[in-house]
Amino acid sequence: MSQSDGADLVLVILAAGRARRYGGCKPLAPVGPHGEAVLDLVASDALSAGFSAVVLVLGPSTGPAIRYHVERTWPGAVDVRFALQPEPRGTADAVLSAAEYVGDAPYGVCNADDIYGVAGCTLLAQHLRAHVETNALVGYRLADAIVGFSPVTRGICRVDAKGRLLGVDERRQVAALPEGGFVAGDGLEPASLSGDARVSMNLWGFTPDFHKVLQSAMDAASDASEDKEVLLPEVVAQSLGTSSFDVLPAKGRCIGVTHPDDLALVQA
Repeated sequence: MSQSDGADLVLVILAAGRARRYGGCKPLAPVGPHGEAVLDLVASDALSAGFSAVVLVLGPSTGPAIRYHVERTWPGAVDVRFALQPEPRGTADAVLSAAEYVGDAPYGVCNADDIYGVAGCTLLAQHLRAHVETNALVGYRLADAIVGFSPVTRGICRVDAKGRLLGVDERRQVAALPEGGFVAGDGLEPASLSGDARVSMNLWGFTPDFHKVLQSAMDAASDASEDKEVLLPEVVAQSLGTSSFDVLPAKGRCIGVTHPDDLALVQA
C-alpha cells in the first residue's frame, strides 16, 4: 500500500522546548553560512527531500519569536502551519498538538534544534510514501551525530535482522575521545561505544494509527506537567509490543546544538 503522490507529506517540527542547557532559543540560533537559523535549515532540507508542508509546534514562551522570524523570512510559497502546545507536557503531547494539521496520512516528526540533512529526510519521505502502515525511525551513526567533545545524551538503537526496532537504550554523558572512539560516562556497560552504532536523533515517521498510542499515553498521565513530561521516545519504547518501527540507516551527519559552545562548531 502506498501513499498517493499528490497527497501532502507533512513534517511536524517540535519547536516548543525551552532549551535550558543552551540558554536561548535554539531553533533561531544562526548557524548557516548566511546567518540562517537552525530551523531554517531543518525546514529547507525537509522541503528539498520531498516534504510538502511543515507544521511548527510552538510554546507560549518562544513561540511568538519563532513565528515572527518565520513570517518575516520564509518564502511565501512554503506551506507552513502553526500549532500551539499551551503547556510544556512533553514531546508526546507536542505531537498531538499538531494532529489537526496532519490529518489521516502518515507524517514525519523531528526536533527544531537538530539539522538532519537532505539525505536523512529523503529516506523518511520515501518510507512514508511507500509504507503507510509502518512507523519509522531514521538512525544515524553515532560518529555522525556528535559535535565536538562536550558530553551529550544519545539513544542507542537495538535493531533485529530485519531492520526493525527492538528498543532504544538511552546513554548519558556520551563523548568523543580526542584519540578517537566514543565513551559513555553514565556508569553503564559497555562504557565504550562503537561509532557505527545507530542512534535516534528523534527523526520519526508515524502512521495515523499512532495518534491513538500517543493519546492513550497522555490519558494515562493525568498529572503530566513540566516536571512530569511524557516523552516521545518513552511512548515509542512502551508501544513496541504492538507497534512496529523500521530503522532507516541514514548516511551523512546529523548536527545538533546542545551546549552554547556548540554554536561555533555547528557554524563551522
